[in-house]
Amino acid sequence: MEVEKQSFGIKSWAEDDRPREKLLLKGRQVLSDAELIAILIGSGNREETAVELSKRILADVSNNLNELSRLSVNDLMKFKGIGEAKAISIVAALELGRRRKETEIVKREKIISSKSAYEFMKPIFMDLPHEEFWLLLLNRSNAIIKKELISRGGVSGTVVDSKIIFKIALENLASSIMLFHNHPSGNITPSNEDLKITKNIKESSRIMDIQLLDHIIISDNGYYSFNDEGVL
Repeated sequence: MEVEKQSFGIKSWAEDDRPREKLLLKGRQVLSDAELIAILIGSGNREETAVELSKRILADVSNNLNELSRLSVNDLMKFKGIGEAKAISIVAALELGRRRKETEIVKREKIISSKSAYEFMKPIFMDLPHEEFWLLLLNRSNAIIKKELISRGGVSGTVVDSKIIFKIALENLASSIMLFHNHPSGNITPSNEDLKITKNIKESSRIMDIQLLDHIIISDNGYYSFNDEGVL
């Protein structure tokens, strides 16, 4: 007597074998190509699980993802269990992969002096009628990770919270930071408040093991570097 073949969906598998759960538990790198595709299509057909169906699709293109990416939506729909929506998901995912491969890796600009830092940040401050305080995050080789607006104030000052500065630095794994603010008046001489803020952040930077490289005051006419002037 012929025994009817039973098919079990992914939900009936051991948790460690389910592609989605496996990705969450062990990371995306451990999943096979078939398991990744199975996540995209979600379910198989009456005879195959999503992973089994994915393996069959891959086998049809000699397990070559480049060949798979050449298949159209209609080509994929020829496989039993692959409808239009699932075919579109596969095509879209492979297209994202192709675009990522084509995207050029942008080389991070490096800060090599107070002048290079000033030139990088200068466009932000030009012609501002009010004060702004910005943070520049750097990695170990002084390459720029990102810049972040900390606060915006009036014509005579802005409020700076060191806790916010170091929270952002820690979240972005910065090795060092630079501070920037502008004086709309054009006078780049640091105020007593500027000196106090710099001292407080410098002390906190030692505790947090994140180096404060400089605090630069910018105006339309030039800049003042706390580091160059020996204030740090």
